[in-house]
Amino acid sequence: MTTLQETLPPILGHTVPTPLLAPAELSLLARLHQVMDASLRELAPQNDAAGRYPSASMAALKQAGLLSAVVPQDLGGMGISHAASLEIQMRLATVDPAVGQLYKVHDELVREIFAYCPEFQRARLADFIVNQQQIVGLAVAESGRSAVEPLKTTATPTGDGGFVVDGLKIYTTGAAEADQIATWAFNAAAATADNPILGMQLLLIPKDTAGVTVNRDWDALGQRATDSGSISFDNVQCPAEWVGSVTGKAPLLQSALRYQAGFAALLCGMGFGALAAAVPFINEKSRPWAQTGVEHANQDPMVLRSAGEMAADLACAWAATQRCGELLDAYEAGKISRGQLAIPISAAKSAASRAALKCTGELHALMGTRSVAGGAGFDYWWRNARTLALHDPMEWKNHEIGRHVITGWEPEPGIYQ
Repeated sequence: MTTLQETLPPILGHTVPTPLLAPAELSLLARLHQVMDASLRELAPQNDAAGRYPSASMAALKQAGLLSAVVPQDLGGMGISHAASLEIQMRLATVDPAVGQLYKVHDELVREIFAYCPEFQRARLADFIVNQQQIVGLAVAESGRSAVEPLKTTATPTGDGGFVVDGLKIYTTGAAEADQIATWAFNAAAATADNPILGMQLLLIPKDTAGVTVNRDWDALGQRATDSGSISFDNVQCPAEWVGSVTGKAPLLQSALRYQAGFAALLCGMGFGALAAAVPFINEKSRPWAQTGVEHANQDPMVLRSAGEMAADLACAWAATQRCGELLDAYEAGKISRGQLAIPISAAKSAASRAALKCTGELHALMGTRSVAGGAGFDYWWRNARTLALHDPMEWKNHEIGRHVITGWEPEPGIYQ
């Protein structure tokens, strides 16, 4: 009897075990692979070359119902686990890492907005995503601001529950063509001297709102199709119905940790995708080193050894990342402490960064000189991994882990830890 696990396409043969998820989540993964094979795989090089929002790819995810899966069951969604979300992110990244990151942002935002939004917003947001198939993008980062300073983008109360938003956001992943832009701004009227976090205000702003300008200035080495450029907000009128967070309930203590787990999943997926892409080239085009005495590159002992080491490193990093999904679910159920969640996620992020950068960086050495021919396109994987791994330095993850191991320090909630 064939199980749902057995219907999922393997990743590097038996190197990556199929996930142990609920039947409905496994069916969702099978649907994901249908979309990947039908359109996402073919569109990925085009998305990268254009360096702009991958509209057709995101439309395919919408039509397959993948973007509504994160919505709670009582509001019409599937309420999928964090483990399932990370699995989706990883598998998307094996084909199009930029689309994987856009899915990641949407998934994370929807999860947390349901946790801290006004009660009326829950049904409204669920309708947007489940019935109208809308996607949410993010606009939070700002230039020239330290992590401890208040946001420069302001949310000025209008007196009727609404706000006027002014400011400039950078690295606005997913927002360029999102239906709803989740924008963090600073409401000075709600902040206090000893707790400026109270001034953090999330607003859900429709993309076509007057005063919103998508500058389309993203020009990066990798993750090009995330279109993570800047967005300007000029006297944007935000009525009370657009309020996405209740003062004092946001941001969530686990939000930054969930982001890190997602980055680890994407990096693992990039490594798996890169190595999988190299296999046909090795079998069909690569030449063995003359001194090996073998006829084909797929018999070259150094090629096999290097490929095995890459696969082992990636598999171990992914095993650690999969566990993070379970830990996120456990933390939100009140079963573990924040420290018990934070340190394993830092470890997974560190391991995934190293494994992905090593695999994508050494991919050409695995395949040989023929792989650097113009048009071969294998640089795609390194460009994406190198760009995403810069999001926050891997060495700071190692520092956090070492500090915990040596001194017993517990990470305080912060933007990146």
